[in-house]
Amino acid sequence: MSTDLLHSEDRKSMVREAYQAVVSTHGTVACKLYSEEQLTLVPPSARDIALGVGNHMKYADIRPGDVVLDIGCGGGIDSVLAAHATGPEGTVYALDFLPEMLERTATAADEAGLGQVVRPIEGEMEAIPLPDRSVDVIVSNGVINLSPRKARVFAECARVLRPGGRFCVSDITIVEEQLPPEVLVHPAAWAG
Repeated sequence: MSTDLLHSEDRKSMVREAYQAVVSTHGTVACKLYSEEQLTLVPPSARDIALGVGNHMKYADIRPGDVVLDIGCGGGIDSVLAAHATGPEGTVYALDFLPEMLERTATAADEAGLGQVVRPIEGEMEAIPLPDRSVDVIVSNGVINLSPRKARVFAECARVLRPGGRFCVSDITIVEEQLPPEVLVHPAAWAG
């Protein structure tokens, strides 16, 4: 019997509950992070549920034909933007461990006319269900911070990236010593 010292299942459960309860932001988060030009490419269903922390997509250098992995696809805004950049000859794998988020991303991709490019896949970022050296670009927006096993996430990213592949994320970090323990272990603070 192994002991999960990082309480991964508890943290996943907290994140699951928090994200299942997400309601529309009416585009307020998306409008603060993304350019007007980018937002014209994204259907309202993806804009209205966006919860990212930055706009890494303007730096991702996604090219036509690329294979892209969007870690923690959420409502699909970055998957749709990536699909526009790859064009019909590319592929965007939209990874999430929540079926509800995968459904939202698939809906947004269909609404954008990109359902053939975006491929939702259920899985965890600590065990990416893709073969070695199969991805040109990895993007993620405010998701890797949710993993208690960040080193494992980065090892998986290195495994699936092709030689010369690119990794472009927006995320948040904290210095744990600057926060009281009750905040560090509070479910809402972890999921938020």
